[in-house]
Amino acid sequence: MKILYICNNISLPGNGICTSAQNFCAALREAGVDVRVLAGENKDPDGIQPDYRLKRFHFPIFQPIIDANGFSYAALDKKVIREAVEWADIIHCEEPLFLQRSAIKMAEKMGKSIVGTFHLYTQNLLSEIPLANSALMNKILIWAWKTRHYNHMSDIQCPTEVVKAHLERNGFKARLHVISNGINIPREPVVAKPYQGGPFRIILVGRFASIKRPGMLLEAMKYSSHAREIQITFAGTGVLEKKLRRYSDKLVKEGVLQYMPEIVFLDKASLKELARNSYLVVHVASMEVEGLGCAEAIREGTVPVIAQDNKYIGTAGFALDDRSLFPYDDTRELARRIDWWIEHPEERNRMAQVYADTARNWSIENSTRKLIEMYEKTK
Repeated sequence: MKILYICNNISLPGNGICTSAQNFCAALREAGVDVRVLAGENKDPDGIQPDYRLKRFHFPIFQPIIDANGFSYAALDKKVIREAVEWADIIHCEEPLFLQRSAIKMAEKMGKSIVGTFHLYTQNLLSEIPLANSALMNKILIWAWKTRHYNHMSDIQCPTEVVKAHLERNGFKARLHVISNGINIPREPVVAKPYQGGPFRIILVGRFASIKRPGMLLEAMKYSSHAREIQITFAGTGVLEKKLRRYSDKLVKEGVLQYMPEIVFLDKASLKELARNSYLVVHVASMEVEGLGCAEAIREGTVPVIAQDNKYIGTAGFALDDRSLFPYDDTRELARRIDWWIEHPEERNRMAQVYADTARNWSIENSTRKLIEMYEKTK
């Protein structure tokens, strides 16, 4: 079984689609599956390049926005795409974009099997232009994705039940499989680190984009009874970084916060260490297919507080009870949840271990087995 992963770029740091593709390719190879990658070039000349390498495509005017959101488009080269598709038994499309459309047309002519993963909501693509709230634009785009991409596939990986329900509502024809993108789990069980005094560190992991709403955590501090005991760390990068810095500075000057919020971009090892030493991880995005950054923090024994009550938030499935959930549009309720955990440190310490143990169910190995079963059904 020869699987071709097709991704505009598989080497971008901090990009969830790239991380998922990297993890699955490695896990599939470990399981004995022959996997190759068709993708845009790695801009790091010393980094690993895809098996079938495409040049990067630069959009006039919009390229700075694309770069700021941690994405990169590959330029189409039909010769390279054809060579890659000819090699494969199954092509696996990671996005519903121009590169995948070109590969799908070639694969159909060659009689190849086609599958894909639903990693993006239409709102994710439109949010920075800003058209995320345009019902018409989102209907047009989901129709285009469905008819030009996903209805040409036999099977679709849905990272969460929320995604599966979304595709069912929109009339997608392919077989739908709920398979988490998965996280790497250490062989030895994680021993959660109990709270040992000092500021309560709260982390938010991910891109600083409007649809991710990182500023909501700062807004919640105005309603928290423990705001001056909290140290916030934003771990990521994105177009809202300057705005977050200005708002953080304002809250410190006004006396709402005692500790200046930190904004950092960390490698995997440093992010793991940050999570292990944090009290809570907060996830406030109004739309999220899965949210593996949150899951990886939970794996280290960090108790989550996650937005819910929105049909687009798959991350809410990581919460074990209502104490770790809040209505996605209610900043005051977010503050109340944070305060509750701060006021109950013994329960937080107990649940930190429960969450760390539960995270073992989300392993990339489990997801890889399910993915291989999906591939076998395409034959």
